[in-house]
Amino acid sequence: MFFHRQELQHQASPDKPDAVYARKLQEVLGGQYGEITVAMQYGFQSWNTHLPGKYRDLLYGIGAEEFGHVEMLATMIAQLLEKAPVGVTEDAIQQDPTVAAVIGGTDLQHAIVAGAGARPVDSMGNPWSAGYITASGNLLADFTANANAEMQGRVQVARLYHMTDDHGVRDLLAFLLARDTMHQNQWLAAARELQEEGLEGMPVPSSFPLDEEHREVSYQYINFSDGTDADKGSWASGPTPDGLGEFTYVAEPPAGVPMPPPTQPDPRFYGTTPQPNVVEKATGKIKDALSSE
Repeated sequence: MFFHRQELQHQASPDKPDAVYARKLQEVLGGQYGEITVAMQYGFQSWNTHLPGKYRDLLYGIGAEEFGHVEMLATMIAQLLEKAPVGVTEDAIQQDPTVAAVIGGTDLQHAIVAGAGARPVDSMGNPWSAGYITASGNLLADFTANANAEMQGRVQVARLYHMTDDHGVRDLLAFLLARDTMHQNQWLAAARELQEEGLEGMPVPSSFPLDEEHREVSYQYINFSDGTDADKGSWASGPTPDGLGEFTYVAEPPAGVPMPPPTQPDPRFYGTTPQPNVVEKATGKIKDALSSE
């Protein structure tokens, strides 16, 4: 059950309206690494968790917090748009409000679609996509993805911080930066704890039998580039992070294997094949007559 309390986790009030910055702020609301993504990602991970206890409780709690961050950013964007001019004031573009809005860097749909409100889109107006979220059921894989999401999100918030001198906006972003600091550390700590408790390990999934994979290439760095420095990294020699092997470096990819012959699809797919059209047509009719798959 969700229960909404009509208050914000942190103050979200700009000093002045700014429709152009409102569009920029949409990125950390509805972009790939925005607050909608992490809210939905942690939500689905919590609902898909097979393990009761602290890890599921962690996901439930942070998922709920992220929905609050969605609300704070939406509230801020709406206020940035609240007193945005409806018309045009520049003489050079007085006769064409659409061109004026585009040149000004505003999002036309903030006005036309949302009536001076936030939208579930990124800074370019692309709709938020459920394809952004990761919820695999494997907690080590998910927690690692979560750490990445928080890192990418914090990078974007930090960039946005320097794109405004509005003290109210900066105050909200400073709060979000601090929470992203916590969340990055939290997911890395949770991933480490999973491994220390023996619940999951590297490589993910750790329960897959390693003797079923081609172990001779499990720890090879194969250089598929004409760059010459990749062998200088710790991934090219020495012990592997999973503690189960030693890295080796292969300077050039070994010889490949022959390609299989081109496929020959059912003629009713109408692909271009070496068969004459008359043969394709006849074969298709026969398959239809025989109700053949």
